[in-house]
Amino acid sequence: MYDPITTVRLPADTRNKLLALSKIKGKTKSDIIKESLEMYYEHEETASYSIGESFFGRYGSGDKDRATTYKERIKQKLSDKMSEK
Repeated sequence: MYDPITTVRLPADTRNKLLALSKIKGKTKSDIIKESLEMYYEHEETASYSIGESFFGRYGSGDKDRATTYKERIKQKLSDKMSEK
């Protein structure tokens, strides 16, 4: 079974470059476009990570066990709220 078809309108110069690359590489236009999109996605993922990279781990709470003790902390906060009433 085939994947759904997506149609893209390309300017003439872009289409000509795609046709030339297709002939040079011996690949279909579809394969070149698929590979190009995968490269674009990888680039975007890397760029997104690098934008925030300087902030990761920078503003930590200092508590090394927060991921494992969050339930207890929630229970304690709820208990404290109930005690206030």
